[in-house]
Amino acid sequence: MPELSHVEGKNVGTIILYALSTCIWCKKARNLLDELKIDYYYTYVDLLSGEETAGVKDTIRQWNPQCSYPTLVINSESCIVGFDEEKIRELVK
Repeated sequence: MPELSHVEGKNVGTIILYALSTCIWCKKARNLLDELKIDYYYTYVDLLSGEETAGVKDTIRQWNPQCSYPTLVINSESCIVGFDEEKIRELVK
């Protein structure tokens, strides 16, 4: 598993964002998490290499079989696929 970048904020559980550095929807998801001041971890899958990429994609497919981005995993229990502002905002309620 690659090292995840950490953004400090309000702890609403363990949030991991799998994103692409070039994806506008991924950028919107990160910006919203930042705006809501949520504590989260993220990785840009397109900036990984070799075995790291394969391993992360296997993890993402467990939550999101299409392996699309952004994929937001919450507490290893649930997942938000794509930029769903309403669902992301519900994390802080």
